[in-house]
Amino acid sequence: MASHPKPFYTPEEYLKIERKAAYKSEYYTGEIFAMSGASRAHNLIVANVTTALNTQLENRECEIYANDMRVRTPDRSTYAYPDVVVVCGQPQFEDAEVDTLLNPTLIIEVLSPSTETHDRTKKFADYRKIESLKEYILIAQQECRLTQFIKQPDGMWLFQEASSLGEIVHLTSVNCDLALEKAYRKVVLPSQQEEALP
Repeated sequence: MASHPKPFYTPEEYLKIERKAAYKSEYYTGEIFAMSGASRAHNLIVANVTTALNTQLENRECEIYANDMRVRTPDRSTYAYPDVVVVCGQPQFEDAEVDTLLNPTLIIEVLSPSTETHDRTKKFADYRKIESLKEYILIAQQECRLTQFIKQPDGMWLFQEASSLGEIVHLTSVNCDLALEKAYRKVVLPSQQEEALP
C-alpha cells in the first residue's frame, strides 16, 4: 500500500493556520506537529520555575513567558513553544502580532518521556541557531535532575547537572538562582512514591 507524502507548509502557511487554531502546534522544516497536553508534574514545575524567576526579575528589564510564547529560529525552520522563556532587554518579534519572539535569552524545557530525546538533540540544535540565546535548561519530571547548558564567549556550550533537592542552580544568563526544592515544590517524584510503599 502506497504511503501518502506528508504535506509541506511554508512558515507563512503555518502561522496563518496556527493563529486561527484552537490548539497549539509547533513547526519543524515544513511539517506541523500538534502539541499534546501536559501532566500535573509538568504543569507544577513550569509554574514553580516561573514564579521563582519572576520574583527575581520583577525590577529588571526582563520579561518571562510560560507555555504560550512562540519562539522562531533565524532561518525560520523552527517555530516552537518553550515551557519557559526569558528575554532581557528589548524583546523583538516577527511581526505586529507580537506572538513570535526572536531574541530569547534563556529557554527552559520540562522533559517528558515522549519529548526528552527531541528536547536534548534536535530542539537544542535548533535553539542554538538563535544568537541571543545564552542558556538552555532541561528539567526532568520523572526524577530530580536539572541539566544546564551555558553559552561561552567562544560559542561553545558548557554542560552542568544538578540532581539533589538541596542544590541551588545559578542561571548565569539572567543572574537568578533556582533552588531545585522550589522547582519541584508539590511534585511527587516516582522515587518518593517508592519510598512511601511499605
